[in-house]
Amino acid sequence: MVQLETRQTAPSFTLSDADGNTVSLDDFAGKKVIVYFYPKAATPGCTTEACDFRDNVNSLGSAGYQVIGISPDGPADIKTFAEQENLTFPLLSDPDSVIAKAYGSYGEKTINGQTFEGTLRSTFVIDENGVIQHVEYNVNAEGHVARLRDTLGV
Repeated sequence: MVQLETRQTAPSFTLSDADGNTVSLDDFAGKKVIVYFYPKAATPGCTTEACDFRDNVNSLGSAGYQVIGISPDGPADIKTFAEQENLTFPLLSDPDSVIAKAYGSYGEKTINGQTFEGTLRSTFVIDENGVIQHVEYNVNAEGHVARLRDTLGV
């Protein structure tokens, strides 16, 4: 899987949100966007990361950043996750991992001694023109948003 780099144009996407509405990267043209990929809703690491974004969404928003989470979960699962954790930013469904693959956020991983392929935790900061300004692969969920805020000067 080819990983993306800064200064590349972010791959476009149109996916369903928790309510089944379509959301496109083009909807955020002219805005700065943080797109993060997470493997599975309501799992410990994904919950930690999502709640961390939730708790920092206002400060990120004040600095001009919109947050979007993408996972292979279906709309019903991300809706339940968003409701349970009071998430206030869009979660999008990428059931066939097409967008995760386009972003280089899909590949082999090992959990509890089991090796398999799936969505890899990663984050992309995209500027108002759709250009990637910051990329993080192999993200550790714990403290991720604090590290990201430091990088962005937020």
